[in-house]
Amino acid sequence: MKKIGFLSFGHWTPSPQSQTRSASDALLQSIDLAVAAEELGADGAYFRVHHFARQLGSPFPLLSAIGAKTSRIEIGTAVIDMRYENPLYMAEDAGAADIIAGGRLQLGISRGSPEQVIDGWRHFGYAPAEGESDADMARRHAEVLLDVLRGEGFAQPNPRPMFPNPPGLLRIEPHSEGLRDRIWWGASSNATAAWAAKLGMNLQSSTLKDDESGLPFHVQQAEQIRVFREAWKAAGHGREPRVSVSRSIFALVDDRDRAYFGRGNQSEDKIGFIDEKTRAIFGRSYAAEPDVLVEQLVKDEAIAEADTLLLTVPNQLGVAYNAHVIEAILTHVAPALGWR
Repeated sequence: MKKIGFLSFGHWTPSPQSQTRSASDALLQSIDLAVAAEELGADGAYFRVHHFARQLGSPFPLLSAIGAKTSRIEIGTAVIDMRYENPLYMAEDAGAADIIAGGRLQLGISRGSPEQVIDGWRHFGYAPAEGESDADMARRHAEVLLDVLRGEGFAQPNPRPMFPNPPGLLRIEPHSEGLRDRIWWGASSNATAAWAAKLGMNLQSSTLKDDESGLPFHVQQAEQIRVFREAWKAAGHGREPRVSVSRSIFALVDDRDRAYFGRGNQSEDKIGFIDEKTRAIFGRSYAAEPDVLVEQLVKDEAIAEADTLLLTVPNQLGVAYNAHVIEAILTHVAPALGWR
């Protein structure tokens, strides 16, 4: 059995070919798609955060709105770039959104990917400390967030406050119990997967990772998951971790599907560089008739290792079509693979 959700990048463009032509469209359609996914029986609605881009840049208003409009589906990110975040303010926003959603928030965070502008986090007022890289800064911000989400007091109260304080040191409010266990790290390497496990974060592994062995993408990703689980066990945490992988999967069940995705031109892994030093491997997409998809997906070692599958959706094709994409997987593919 697997949890199956969708992952949207929230792209929008004023192009006549897009059904998502403005920031308003992207946000409101994201809410509508989450509602539709819940009605279809999907398990999660996840969103990618990019700054300085025509995408979804501010996750917590969106997550809160979805939390108020739904009742069951998990609501999350994959991922929030921690180079841009004030972890204490983020803890306030996340606590409020989680309370609105009734404890359904699943926050994926990470060091982020190459962005639209040079060192964009500097425009947000952040800079690495002496001797730090921007990746180090992101991990430092993440550790502060994890610490304050524990809900322990750390701030000395004013002896003459405007309003009465509870006794002792004060914590970030609102505090949402259990949110600390629902933080995920988007890891691109085996080493950062092990680091995340040590800190008690769940693992998100996307459609790309550092090419560390030259083996096929799904094999490398499966190895990353095993490294994560071994590190988790060694750390002695008292709960079982969760692991998600992301995939572009399209069941070709009607003429629209075949027109959009029936060309089969992304059926192999690709190699590229996400920066001047990091060679990355990008996982293939899957698009085929349902019976063929089942045969292909049963061979994907990383999907087999994960408990959660996030389906990347082409959000600019509109809510109705993306709901169809999700429904086709839930109906025609997941049962045959034992995911449902």
